[in-house]
Amino acid sequence: MLSTSPALALSPGSLRRVHHFAINVRDMQASRHFYGEILGLHELTGAEVPETLKAEVAAGKVANFRTPDDTILDLFWEPDLSAPHADPKQQFTRANHLAFDIAPEEFDRAVEVLHYHQILIDHGPVSRPTGRGIYFYDPDGFLIEIRCDGV
Repeated sequence: MLSTSPALALSPGSLRRVHHFAINVRDMQASRHFYGEILGLHELTGAEVPETLKAEVAAGKVANFRTPDDTILDLFWEPDLSAPHADPKQQFTRANHLAFDIAPEEFDRAVEVLHYHQILIDHGPVSRPTGRGIYFYDPDGFLIEIRCDGV
């Protein structure tokens, strides 16, 4: 059910930017080569890797790249992933989730808005050393995150 009530909605501009975009990849080595060597994105290494992902990066399960506009691209290794169609020109997605950044003081309001509209929550809110987040689904079942820096 759609609501037009402005009292319980995020105001325009609350979501400040895309924080990161995460995609599932079948071949991590080929994907790292593509995004890092071919497209020239900067791969995060060492202290640049968020604390919450260091173990996964070290195990080769995740790779992180910074785009020219400072959006982070996360690659999640899913070796058993198969394409829905053999022709890559056919539309399909391997995206894991889309994350929006929000000011820390607006985070609890965002959670309230999601609950008010009975949006299906996957998990969260969660608190990490790098910030807080909540994961939920859009009407088509695509995973979305709203997150803020800090605790």
